[in-house]
Amino acid sequence: MTIYKRILLVLLAGALCACTVHHVQSSRPLPKNARWVILPVVNLAQAPLAGEKVEALLDNALRLRGLENLKHQGTPSPKADDLLLNDNRRYELALAAAREGTAGYGVTGSVQEWRYKTGLDGEPAVGLTLQVVELPSGRVLWTASGAKTGWGYANVSGTAQQLIANLLEGLTLL
Repeated sequence: MTIYKRILLVLLAGALCACTVHHVQSSRPLPKNARWVILPVVNLAQAPLAGEKVEALLDNALRLRGLENLKHQGTPSPKADDLLLNDNRRYELALAAAREGTAGYGVTGSVQEWRYKTGLDGEPAVGLTLQVVELPSGRVLWTASGAKTGWGYANVSGTAQQLIANLLEGLTLL
């Protein structure tokens, strides 16, 4: 392969994945057969329900990675004065409930961006941080963050699916 073909392949790969992934902290390989829960994802974006959308996409992506013993950790029934829970409070309640259960690991994160850019093409833009938390100790074992933009014909959820798959590539499971 000539040098020009190699340069062209590198440029094309960069153009197809307008994605930046930063692995902040990594851990030892984690067991696939342990009990896992999906904890609430905090929505820091302006789009309503972006955290819940990421949770649904995470469920599928984690199952594709081989996690079969996976469930959603819902928030306990809110009290009358907690009807409008913010995402941080929802996460705290779900984490406390998950710690009382038998699950070993929780997957959570935050959404920083979930939108279509303004302009002629209106490209989708997604920014996420994902974390794996050891539930008994509350220690973060693995975390990754990234951002991705799609083409004008793409949608936000498809762009998020690609980003989640890219981020989870750095998570080693046994």
